[in-house]
Amino acid sequence: MIGSGSTVTRPAVDLMDKITSLAKRRGLVFPSSEIYGGVGSTWDYGPIGVELKNNIKRAWWRSLVQLREDVVGLDAAILMHPRVWEASGHVENFTDPLVDCRNCKKRYRLDELPDGERLADAWREGASIDMAAIACPNCGKRELVPPRRFNLMFKTFMGPVEEEAAVVWLRPETAQGIYVNFHNVVDTLHRRIPFGIAQIGKAFRNEITPGNFIFRSREFEQMEMQYFVPPSEAALVYERWLAERFRWYADLGIPEGMLRKREHAKNELAHYAARAIDGEFEFPFGWKELEGVHNRTDYATRSTRARI
Repeated sequence: MIGSGSTVTRPAVDLMDKITSLAKRRGLVFPSSEIYGGVGSTWDYGPIGVELKNNIKRAWWRSLVQLREDVVGLDAAILMHPRVWEASGHVENFTDPLVDCRNCKKRYRLDELPDGERLADAWREGASIDMAAIACPNCGKRELVPPRRFNLMFKTFMGPVEEEAAVVWLRPETAQGIYVNFHNVVDTLHRRIPFGIAQIGKAFRNEITPGNFIFRSREFEQMEMQYFVPPSEAALVYERWLAERFRWYADLGIPEGMLRKREHAKNELAHYAARAIDGEFEFPFGWKELEGVHNRTDYATRSTRARI
């Protein structure tokens, strides 16, 4: 097994194949559209899997909404006006560095390549990246093209004509539905800050290299809560929520040794964030993000005002 305190280590890829096979046999998760060859990184939850997923959603909703007086719920539409994503900065900034191999046509995120984290940091700071000395991990040829921006949002069209005026985006996160409804909630419920708005719903990201079973898939369900405070109180409230979120996982019975905090460096912060800490879980394939706690500042309200 692989995990904290483990003495025997097996290749993660072999273990993930076994987990995927077991999940299908037990009715937890099935590959989507499997009878037609499947669709990359999309999954259907079976009779047992959907109950497990719903249990997690119910526990999260009860903890954050039903047992609190300062958080209310919302269920916003997936399709939103395209200006929402322009104002939020997603159209311009919600990107990953994409690298192609001219020889084998394999694609990678830059940070997946040897020394990729350093190269990705330099790329984000505007440096020109020379790929001539880096071999493709798949074919071994030095035929990698320089990285280019790849927008992670899915584009679609609303209405009968596919034209630029009809472009809409499948939301990459649920938070924007909360922001655009902020005044609706305040006006109807007469809320005063500090208070929060929570939502559970589908989100979509056109990942360059999805993988590892249901982790980092292209279609997924997100549980998100935005808590609104005066800017002067943001740092203090951030620390309080950070502790509260880790306590929730401990209350669910997740061993402390399989959770850790990872703070984002300044050059990897999202365009809206002043601070961000990932709660990471020790998966069979390594430490990966389970939840993010971000201080998003007042970016959404500032950018909206600037574009009206």
